Amino acid sequence: MAKKKLSVIDLQKMKEKKEQVVWITAYDFITAQLAEQAGMDMILVGDSLGMCIYGYDGTIPVTMEQCIYHCEAVRRAAPNTFVIGDMPFGSYQISTEEAVSNAIRFHKEANVDAVKLEGGQRVAEVVRAIADSGMLVMGHLGLTPQSSNALGGFKAQGRTAETAMAVVEDARIIYEAGAFSILIEAVPPEVTKIIRDEMPIPIYSIGAGIHADGQVMIVSDLVGHFQAFTPKFVKRYGNVAGEMSKSFESYINEVKEGQFPGEEHAYRMIDGELPKLMELLKK
Repeated sequence: MAKKKLSVIDLQKMKEKKEQVVWITAYDFITAQLAEQAGMDMILVGDSLGMCIYGYDGTIPVTMEQCIYHCEAVRRAAPNTFVIGDMPFGSYQISTEEAVSNAIRFHKEANVDAVKLEGGQRVAEVVRAIADSGMLVMGHLGLTPQSSNALGGFKAQGRTAETAMAVVEDARIIYEAGAFSILIEAVPPEVTKIIRDEMPIPIYSIGAGIHADGQVMIVSDLVGHFQAFTPKFVKRYGNVAGEMSKSFESYINEVKEGQFPGEEHAYRMIDGELPKLMELLKK
């Protein structure tokens, strides 16, 4: 029996029943296919693909075309999973009209279920416009990578009473603007709990503690694929990079030593055809 794709109503009911929503980022067909087969509730095609796929220093260079391209691959692999497209830097800052147009592109070209964008009060008008256009939009508060330079780097947010209150206020504004859910990143668990308890919409965490309606992790961190750095809030559930390195080394050694390919890896000519070939070569 095929996995049932969650709807926004299902996600809301899960919050009400205190049932955790589990999701990851994914950027390619195979990863998304495995995630759906495992029963993942949601998949975010995050602009973290800039670092995990393209090797950029951050998320700023990521384009709409790149995000949509990867969303298309993920949707083909996971037709029965709630998929969120991450709106990259520059796709919603120029004007509200352009932001709505880009959100529409995510839906028409990649068939996503929702889009996500970063920021609080400064993007409230954009959130409202996208929601008023009939699309689901998720907010993203706390550590917002697209504006990490303004935050002084990739640093935890909301660690003082004043900065924590700013995150809470932004959550209120984004909810009132029409967001169906909010992702909180790298803030203390106590702040996440305050927002979760106050907000009637689902509040999700990435490095924001256990007091949320669900958790998301970047797949490259989760499986141990990305090696450049590991955030404090990451738990590695695998060592894909280590296994790949060992496989590459074994492959190199076996080819150089004449151990691969072996007889069992070769196709054989049909019986009696080799002599015929040799006769043909003599002509």
